[in-house]
Amino acid sequence: MKKLRIAEQLTQQLEQMITSGHFTLGERLPAERALAEQFGVSRPSLREAIQTLISRGLLVSKPGGGTFVENDTPQATAPCSSPLVELFRENPEYRFDVLEIRHALEGNAAWYAALRATDEDKANIRDCFERMIQRHGSADPMDEARADADFHLAIVEASHNLVLLHVMKNLFELLQNSISHNLDKLYTIPRVFDPLKNQHRELMEAVLASDPERARKAAQEHLAFVEDSLKSIDADEARKVRSLRHLTLVGR
Repeated sequence: MKKLRIAEQLTQQLEQMITSGHFTLGERLPAERALAEQFGVSRPSLREAIQTLISRGLLVSKPGGGTFVENDTPQATAPCSSPLVELFRENPEYRFDVLEIRHALEGNAAWYAALRATDEDKANIRDCFERMIQRHGSADPMDEARADADFHLAIVEASHNLVLLHVMKNLFELLQNSISHNLDKLYTIPRVFDPLKNQHRELMEAVLASDPERARKAAQEHLAFVEDSLKSIDADEARKVRSLRHLTLVGR
């Protein structure tokens, strides 16, 4: 069973407190610092949970006034898909655009995670890494894709940069699509999977060691390897297609 991230656990706790009447309609939530201390979580995790509940219509934020209970019944939300996700599904080559964005975001995220990660963050990163390794070879490729994405997102969460975290959350489905496609190409090949595993381990250990330069370098080298490997595999497949076409023409 997938272990929920801290912000997701907190979202569920707050939602249960609202729907059970612990927080009543119109009631103002305690101050952010007090609420974070009450739950024993970081303020970025608390803010993410609150933003999730605002998007669900349970809470409302009033500038200068705080956050209030708006509704005690969760609103059903219809599933939607980002236009970027649809674009990626129709044009797999855009996975390289995804990798470029990841280069820009995850190198900095790893840097700040190494500087700011709490003991709880580090334990979460370690757990995500272990689950990612355990999922290798799963009958459902998306199990491994989700575990990979969870590992990278755990590092972003440890950066304690709320804006960066929300950007990555919004890109999360796109990131999963990127990883899923990469898994089809990479993780089934032993000569590629082993370096990927080592790169993930190096990234984790750099963050756990609170070494920002090493962490940023590990993140960037990992993504560069993924991009180079994909391009190499694509080139091999193109050569096979050309060779097959040549044999077909010769046989006519």
